[in-house]
Amino acid sequence: MDTLQSLQLVMGTTFVLAGLIAWRVRPGNRTGPIMALYGSLVIAGWLLQRADLPVVVTLGILVADGTAFVFMYLLLAFPSGRLHSRADRLILAPVLVVFGPLELLWLAFLDMPGNVLLIRPDAQLADAIDWVQRVVLMGVAVALVTVLVRRWVRASPPMRRALAPVLAGALALTVGIFTLLWDKLTGDRTGLIAWITAITFLALPVALLANLLQVRLARTAVGGLVVDLQRDDDPAHLRDALRRALRDPSLELAYWLPEYNHYADLAGNELALPAEDAHVAITVLERADGSRVAALMHDPSLAMEGDLLSEVAAAGAMALENARLQAVLRANLDELRGARARVVEAAAGERRRLERDLHDGAQQRLVTLAISLARLESRLAGDPETRALVAEAKREATGSLQELRDLAQGIHPAALTSHGLGVALESLAAKAPVPVGLEVELPERLPPTAEAAAYFLVCEALANTAKHARASSASVTVHRVSGGVVVEIDDDGVGGADTDGGSGLRGLADRVEALDGSLRVTSRAGAGTHLRAEIPCG
Repeated sequence: MDTLQSLQLVMGTTFVLAGLIAWRVRPGNRTGPIMALYGSLVIAGWLLQRADLPVVVTLGILVADGTAFVFMYLLLAFPSGRLHSRADRLILAPVLVVFGPLELLWLAFLDMPGNVLLIRPDAQLADAIDWVQRVVLMGVAVALVTVLVRRWVRASPPMRRALAPVLAGALALTVGIFTLLWDKLTGDRTGLIAWITAITFLALPVALLANLLQVRLARTAVGGLVVDLQRDDDPAHLRDALRRALRDPSLELAYWLPEYNHYADLAGNELALPAEDAHVAITVLERADGSRVAALMHDPSLAMEGDLLSEVAAAGAMALENARLQAVLRANLDELRGARARVVEAAAGERRRLERDLHDGAQQRLVTLAISLARLESRLAGDPETRALVAEAKREATGSLQELRDLAQGIHPAALTSHGLGVALESLAAKAPVPVGLEVELPERLPPTAEAAAYFLVCEALANTAKHARASSASVTVHRVSGGVVVEIDDDGVGGADTDGGSGLRGLADRVEALDGSLRVTSRAGAGTHLRAEIPCG
């Protein structure tokens, strides 16, 4: 027995051992059984051809030659053990013909010891059939390499690493078939190429097993995942933990929100799942009752490991549910913010409408009434008693008009609508009960809702200053910042104001926060009060 034949026996044994190990650690994956089958056929073919019984020798020839079909199937089906496409089946079809009808036809005319299928010796015909078999196999090998190279090019980096030994095996097979053709064409045995091919075949099962074990070793991270998830149930932490467990830094999470019938990202924002392609695959995670919990957007190479994904998902089921509920909460908060903003906008709009109605309706009628009473008064010079009554009615009408104007100003100042925040604040500061320093730097008009919020913030703050602060002066500063406006009010009063107290600041804080802004109050006893509001102007 020469060394190459010994290597063939070792190679078969290696395939069997590697296949059995892979089968044990990955019982749901077909790759292990296929590897063990291939190695068993190699060993069986080698042993049968060395038997004394002719029928056994013939069977050994059929088995040994037929191993090429199993080997090609293994390469095309890796790593799941299942063929991927119709192209894979088209490649294997000619191999069945070569080692089925053509093989039997070749043995029917091949005159060799132990060939029980010999019908009529015909060396020329047997040689021709042998040529056809080798040429067809060479074409199949080239097609095999082409498909695997294309698959490797389109694969993600992790999948490329997994497919590298498969591609090497296909190249070795192609070289081996080419060697057979060269030997038949020239009669020279290419010993070096045969050695390289044999060594490649010997290393291949180890490389394939290493790939499968690498995934198995990744499963040990599932236990670490459970421990990791106990530390923090924040959605971002959960995503990072899943990335580590699945060894996929590109993994993203999308939580299913049945209340809104859409997926959401970690912040609770609506998210549309991307289309699956060569760069991303989607795995939907479900509860035992079939209802959706979340979706994983991950590297396509993980799609081959459905059982691993299931184990990781099961380990993180509770955390996923908690994270989903947090996403629902965030979505509800976003909806609440939107509702609050809409309420503020509607209230501001209603204030503007009331101010216009009062100005254009009741105020105008009172002005007309006051003018009519003044004209009537001038005509009653000869009736002092009636003139006094008309004069009193005119004063009441004038007072009612002023009260109505003050009411309209409190609802929504006309200056704010017609001239903007700067002019409205100047009017407000002029009427304030304490001296007010005003500094407004606004290069353009603000949105109406932001203008109203800023105006009434200053209005309420100055009213508090007059009622509670016992201040001698105040200052108001308004200036633009990126994406919003900042309003600052200071006084030199007694301090002690609080947004949670009864000073009226809580309502202003709600107004500002409804616009997704913020209000900060600094008011130490005896040190005055400082209000700083940031109002978005998107």
